[in-house]
Amino acid sequence: MPPVFALVDCNNFYASCERVFNPRLAGQPIVVLSNNDGCVVARSNEAKALGVAMGVPEFQIRPLLRAHRVQVFSSNYTLYGDLSQRVMETLEQFSPNVEISSIDEAFLSVSGFTSRNLTEYGRIVRTTVKRWTGIPVSVGIAETKTLAKIANRVAKRTPDTDGVFDLLACSDRDTLLGTVAVADVWGIGPSYARLLTQHGITTALQLREADERWIRRHMGIVGVRLVAELRGRSCLDLDACPAPKQGITCSRSFGRSVCTLAEMEEAVSSYISRAAEKLRGEGLAAMVLTVFLMTNAFTNEPQYRNSVTYSLPVGTDTTSELIRAALHGLRTIYRDGYRYKKAGVMFTALVPASQVQPDLFDHQDRPRSKRLMTALDAINDRWGAGTLQYAASGLTKAWKTQFHRRSPTYTTDWDELPVVNA
Repeated sequence: MPPVFALVDCNNFYASCERVFNPRLAGQPIVVLSNNDGCVVARSNEAKALGVAMGVPEFQIRPLLRAHRVQVFSSNYTLYGDLSQRVMETLEQFSPNVEISSIDEAFLSVSGFTSRNLTEYGRIVRTTVKRWTGIPVSVGIAETKTLAKIANRVAKRTPDTDGVFDLLACSDRDTLLGTVAVADVWGIGPSYARLLTQHGITTALQLREADERWIRRHMGIVGVRLVAELRGRSCLDLDACPAPKQGITCSRSFGRSVCTLAEMEEAVSSYISRAAEKLRGEGLAAMVLTVFLMTNAFTNEPQYRNSVTYSLPVGTDTTSELIRAALHGLRTIYRDGYRYKKAGVMFTALVPASQVQPDLFDHQDRPRSKRLMTALDAINDRWGAGTLQYAASGLTKAWKTQFHRRSPTYTTDWDELPVVNA
């Protein structure tokens, strides 16, 4: 049975999440800002039409935002993550094989559905996701993942498709591919786009017809597979079982500059706690720990950045053990007299927690630590993140990232449930 893929992509996902619980935002321009309300990381179609660029600092476009009454929100990753999970759970109702490729898109295998009208099936998917989650999506259908990406782009940008486009039913595929810039083909980054453009390959159609030997010589096997996908031969299977993570990082820009070791220790301990929670959620343990810090490179103040990496004697997911190692490393690289803007921690050399090799001289009570972490995670999962935390993470956390315009976390916090006035 030949493969057929459907790419379901949430439309302007962050902006759409803000609209779910505030219908008055429908049709209004919306932008979502990065940590500390710095730069634009998401825009509604209305904001794009006003010329709001991705990544632009908010202060540079403040007059534009005010003039057009653009609704501005701080990032609300808790809300976005929960709504993403609901969208993906909804998609699992439509196919036994789903590959979640990012927070706002997923590939579905619809190979067994070719006897029915796939456009109509895509509309059922779109309608159901909107009804169950409030999030609008676009659906692109094709025989390869690369072509499904292109089909989804057409569905999103062409109003008369009603958000669904089946490339298999397209009567003039060559004309369509001729309208897609080579830089917009999935897998073509800026360097490859420049290379191809320099050699007269500017569209997806021209890339499809390119000489395979030239592609192999200049782009390697990855380029050969991409061209094969454009020709309708599937080379990228659905990844239903993603490979284990190779690393876990937690870093943040501070809400204000950190100038003392005590505050830096609080921040690093807090980041370790969050990253260790992710470790346990993945069933992994870390063998290597890195701590890094830096000042703000965009100021005229004295600059300093450094990092330290430790190999742990035994792989671990225990928060207290990781905090102890991280703080030891932090004290070796911290320097007084600087205004620090950012810090973070990174776990690498990850191994399954169930396969950690013990050490003869390890004095840690591993069974007890495991029970403690299980209890800690269970309490925080039931009563909310941070209900129980290590004292090293601090209480007031004056350094924490600022979100002055963040909407409520409607779906994950009892105190922020939406209120209906009858």
